[in-house]
Amino acid sequence: MAVQKPPQPAPGKPVPDAGRRSERSRRAIYDAALALVAEVGYPRTTVEGIAARAGVGKQTIYRWWSSKADVLLEAFLDLGEQAARAAGQEEYAFPDTGDLAADLKAVLRATVDELRDPKYDAPYRALAAEGVVNEPLGRVFLARLLEPGLQLYADRLRSAQDAGQIRADVDPRIALELFVSPLAQRWLQRTGPISHEYTDTLVDYALYGLLPR
Repeated sequence: MAVQKPPQPAPGKPVPDAGRRSERSRRAIYDAALALVAEVGYPRTTVEGIAARAGVGKQTIYRWWSSKADVLLEAFLDLGEQAARAAGQEEYAFPDTGDLAADLKAVLRATVDELRDPKYDAPYRALAAEGVVNEPLGRVFLARLLEPGLQLYADRLRSAQDAGQIRADVDPRIALELFVSPLAQRWLQRTGPISHEYTDTLVDYALYGLLPR
């Protein structure tokens, strides 16, 4: 049997750009996944639902991702990358101006702004809550989303140690929890409002202590 040549585009007709088409599909899948998890929660979000909302076949999703968790995490990480590009950054970097308190306050204020943005709040809250009861998702959530940010805090605190701004015997991984954990708990459990004033106070209490000076 003779080998058939693939059909050629008519003269003057543009050749379809498969890469662009794939990127459009990927973007539609990201948007659909984030919207669904915000509307119905993680347990009721399905690959089928994401595919239907994005206007793609289910097989398209499984060609790129192995599970809905992978889709959601990648979609959420993409939100951060888009924000970094909009700010003119290739990737997020922790500021190091030489003023540790000012740097911590700046980062925590930006975190508050993000957590109060519905675009981030709903999917982040759904993933964080599900990660508590879904151990495999929790491990991936920690490794891909939380750990890189925590490492930036730890690196900044080590830089402050090198500069003699905090005690040499401080464990950065414990110290960062003085800022990060109270904010995360208040946001996730809604035990109180989150604001710039709140996170500024966390930094002041952590760096300068509670004892009279």
